[in-house]
Amino acid sequence: MNKRLPFLALAVLWIAACAPAPTEVVPTPGKGETPVGAETPSAEPSLLRITFAWPLYVDPAVGSDYVGSTALANLYDTLIFPNAEGGMDLYLAESWDVSDDGLTYTFHLRSGATFHDGSEVLASDVVYSYNRLHTIGEGYAYLISGVTDVSAPDDTTVVFTLEQPSGLFVPSLVRLYIVNEDLVRANTNAEGPYGDEGDYGKEWLLTHDAGSGPYTVIEFRLEEYALLEKFEGWWNAAAFASNAADQVKFIGTTEAVTVRTLISTGELEISDQWQSVEAFQALDKIDGVEIMVFPTMSSFYYMVNNRIPPTDDVHCRRAMSWAFDYQAAVALEWPGTQQMVGPVPATLGGHDPNVFTFHRDLDQARAELAQCAYADELDKYPVQIDWVSEVPAEEKFALLFQANMAEIGIPVEVVSVPWLTVVENTAKQETSPHIVTIYVSSALPEAGLMIKDRYHSSTAPTWQQNEWLLDPELDAAIEDALATVDEEARFAKYLDLQATIMDMAPSLFLYDQLEQHAVVDYVDWTPEANSAVMGYQLFLPWIGVNR
Repeated sequence: MNKRLPFLALAVLWIAACAPAPTEVVPTPGKGETPVGAETPSAEPSLLRITFAWPLYVDPAVGSDYVGSTALANLYDTLIFPNAEGGMDLYLAESWDVSDDGLTYTFHLRSGATFHDGSEVLASDVVYSYNRLHTIGEGYAYLISGVTDVSAPDDTTVVFTLEQPSGLFVPSLVRLYIVNEDLVRANTNAEGPYGDEGDYGKEWLLTHDAGSGPYTVIEFRLEEYALLEKFEGWWNAAAFASNAADQVKFIGTTEAVTVRTLISTGELEISDQWQSVEAFQALDKIDGVEIMVFPTMSSFYYMVNNRIPPTDDVHCRRAMSWAFDYQAAVALEWPGTQQMVGPVPATLGGHDPNVFTFHRDLDQARAELAQCAYADELDKYPVQIDWVSEVPAEEKFALLFQANMAEIGIPVEVVSVPWLTVVENTAKQETSPHIVTIYVSSALPEAGLMIKDRYHSSTAPTWQQNEWLLDPELDAAIEDALATVDEEARFAKYLDLQATIMDMAPSLFLYDQLEQHAVVDYVDWTPEANSAVMGYQLFLPWIGVNR
């Protein structure tokens, strides 16, 4: 469908919203205030540079890790927007209605929103974006599930029909990034795995965007960096901080020496979060640099393969869980880090603070190991633990695990593996190692979704689950909980799920992550005022640059 250029400028209203009767909300910077810092006239565009673990996938049907989620949140708009209170505000949608049976959601789009090429955002683009995500089946496709039909009866109305009621359907739409259908079709290769849709524009979207968000891609070198530029025609332009960066460069490195050099020479404003404690301590000593620390919806896990010996035996997994020194592990992290309580971060709604949690007890470990089917032949099954080479701090945790397991007679091999290889290996059972170290962040602020991401069979062939549980009973219990619309009842089911998972001991649950970044003093950034949903802490319109 051809798009119409807007004839009127959009008037933006800043008013509160609350479900189930949503009212129009346009998110504002920080705590409702424009970040401090006057605009400084300059012949050169203001530039904000941030380092990330690589690679970066800016295709909204592919990206789902930290850097990908951050890029997508800034390149694309969604129907709703996550707020700092854990709720959702209206965004491209100015309202929605729900049928009495909870199966039909009708969204009404605001007028005047345009894509980066100036064409109007239409309901048909939303339909195309959903169908593309669902068909490709990568990225966040698993999150927006249970939809039987999506249609656009007119240019400003989108109707979703669900197969059953869902308490998380509306929040999940924060990951439905709206793409420009005409632009993607114009750049789609006819030959591809998606029938009449060819390659669905995947090759082109490796290095381009087709969004309507506050920034747009102007240069992308796949192995090095992506350069984004402020989109002055953004429908929500009033939300830009007065000193928001004209250009933002995502730099593909986490190498400590490189990061320290870039900050020291004034070529980097915000570091990645993957620096070691020692690296952050060194960065903190540089004049004009502060280490910013804030809680997240992320936790650090050892994903234990439940399908290969010896870790396919629950007693071996429990023995490892009892033998690990959790307090030594958190001491390797930034001060204030806490051991995980149960299988999900403590920041999530429905988390059980009283669930059974393993602690270091070598007597318990040896008792469990004695019941393991491989107890008398452990030397035949050395346990391989893969740590992500782009995150050097992970090696210390892997070595701690190796030393702890040696105390009870479990041999461990520590292997450094690039992130891209981790993604490839965990996609298949036959290439998944015994253990992978991983940070996982909940896509939405509820415990049940994190449990689905980590342990439901639908996520087994992804980097989020090296466990390969493939347990139909657990799948059914997760699905039942997520289908429960009443929050109190849903949260009660989350408690049961957490207890079940701890009994299975499918993983080692190390600690809830405190995210850290080295930030130069001429940057205005208040991450605590933003949503904790992965990718939105670095919402670029609300970050100011004062030089």
